[in-house]
Amino acid sequence: MNTNEKKKNWSGEVTKKSDALDLEKDVFTWDDPKKIALSLRTSADSSERRKAGPFQSALSMLNFYINRAGTNLNPTQRQILEQAKAELRRLYNR
Repeated sequence: MNTNEKKKNWSGEVTKKSDALDLEKDVFTWDDPKKIALSLRTSADSSERRKAGPFQSALSMLNFYINRAGTNLNPTQRQILEQAKAELRRLYNR
């Protein structure tokens, strides 16, 4: 893999191999916002490597995925992930 390919694919590697959270497989492709939020919360609460609080870590990973997917993210899936943000806020009483 050349340098340009590494730069192009770095965000996928971050999602798969985050230093902060151990994510369930394909969590961002699920169609249930509550299930996504609960999974992110579980990952964030149990992580001993995160640098921020659990809420901020979970929300940051979700925002990172949404932002990196950009226009390639299916509008329906984007809406589900935006709903997952609201669920995370509810789970953490924010």
